[in-house]
Amino acid sequence: MPPAPFHVVTGALGYTGRAVTERLLARGTRVRTLTNSPDRPNPFGHCLDVHPLAFHDPDALARSLDGAAVLYNTYWVRYNHRLFNFDTAVANTKTLFHAARRAGVERIVHVSILHADKADDLAYYRGKHELEDALRALGTPHAIVRPGVLFGRGDILVNNIAWAVRHLPVVGVFGKGDYRLRPLHVDDMAELMLLHAHRDDTTTTDAVGPESFTYTDLVRSLARILGVRRTIVPVPPWLGLAVAHALTPVVRDVIITREEIAGLMRGLLDSDAPPAGPTPLTAWAEQHRDTLGSRYASEVGRRVKRTLAYEHV
Repeated sequence: MPPAPFHVVTGALGYTGRAVTERLLARGTRVRTLTNSPDRPNPFGHCLDVHPLAFHDPDALARSLDGAAVLYNTYWVRYNHRLFNFDTAVANTKTLFHAARRAGVERIVHVSILHADKADDLAYYRGKHELEDALRALGTPHAIVRPGVLFGRGDILVNNIAWAVRHLPVVGVFGKGDYRLRPLHVDDMAELMLLHAHRDDTTTTDAVGPESFTYTDLVRSLARILGVRRTIVPVPPWLGLAVAHALTPVVRDVIITREEIAGLMRGLLDSDAPPAGPTPLTAWAEQHRDTLGSRYASEVGRRVKRTLAYEHV
């Protein structure tokens, strides 16, 4: 008798992939991960089958996907850096898609970004748009899930806004701060991905939470929940970026990029779609007020320190 089909998750020892893996294993599903960080702490032990994310060897990549029912792809990079860049991430993801097709994977659930087709002048969005088009052309049944901001359990954006609120005497917002965003809890994102793994149709879904904030209101809400008083001032984007660059030696990370500021201020992290999950950011923040933002979460650190769990970097 052939073995039961299994599901493959990229980055099960990371952020979104870890949340997906927890839910699959709880349902009794066999799970394999493809990862660039096989030496990270593995909370799943022998229940998780760990394979390399072998972009350099498409044949090996296809073999690691052979027999898989579903591929959940969370692989991506946040910005161009000397250690990683969008062009490589796009090429790698296309290699992964083609390997999945060769292996006969039945369905792909792919993480994109809100409004991926609305900002081709921004490299992050252009890359996501290109990959959505590549997936649609692949011919494999799939679901595209488009989050804007994810929070909870070691996220970067919301945690680091809270870090700034805790540690800086003045918190700047870019421009008027009136652009909106709807953060979604990472566990709700994982549930949404599993839901779409078991559908038969090809779908593209905006993944947003139940609360909508202006950026200024989000900062104010976090300050209130953390019990601190902070002066919140509007600053020109160039000045906010300069301050972020000045803090780089302190945090040893790229806090934010010019393109991320542009996407934020255009409202690209907002959608009028129905909530994709029930968890309000404010209620979650109240529950985690003692630890939220207590330490800075480093994007570059997570790429470099591949023997540490995300929550420790």
